[in-house]
Amino acid sequence: MERLVAPSMLSADFANLACNIEMVNKSQADWFHLDVMDGVFVPNISFGFPIVERIKSLAVKPLDVHLMIIDPDRYIERFSAVGADWLTVHYEACAHLNRTLSQIRKFGMKAGVAVNPHTPVENLIDILEYADMVLIMSVNPGFGGQGFIPNSIGRIERLSKIINSKGLQTLIEVDGGVGPNNAKQLYEAGAHVLVAGNAVFKADNPLAAIEAMKKA
Repeated sequence: MERLVAPSMLSADFANLACNIEMVNKSQADWFHLDVMDGVFVPNISFGFPIVERIKSLAVKPLDVHLMIIDPDRYIERFSAVGADWLTVHYEACAHLNRTLSQIRKFGMKAGVAVNPHTPVENLIDILEYADMVLIMSVNPGFGGQGFIPNSIGRIERLSKIINSKGLQTLIEVDGGVGPNNAKQLYEAGAHVLVAGNAVFKADNPLAAIEAMKKA
């Protein structure tokens, strides 16, 4: 089973962004995770196209872009143009989710769908064939540094069983309160990709924190 780590750049030091990008480039991490927030879908604003494009210019690993925005269909082509390799939209923000995910693939990106902590993973049963990845939010989206919601483990396990029963290869990503302390439990529940922000960028040794999650 794949064990991927995607450091969340939302927790990076933006005054030293290039140095933080270089650290991730040199680390055992697999992707860069970029949280784009609009202040409407979630109560926070992060960054937009210029930052994504700048990170792409320096990154040697894929960009995993998570859109926490309303009406994401308006921006699919633009995110492809600035370098997103994976583009994840929220189940709760899309009226026509299969069309949105199909559009993401049309523009050459891998398509992801995220679900908030209160959304049953069973709601995705009829959409999984359109998704390359499902992102389980293990905190309420909008801010870094929150505590992991314990029942997320059961949600990962249930989703993994659904994916396996359908014979699909859909990846499961987990974001929120993730770090070396719970990485093993998350992988064992069925997760493939772990997003970690403060657990990496606030660690005394970020490279060692990433390595610990890879080897959990």
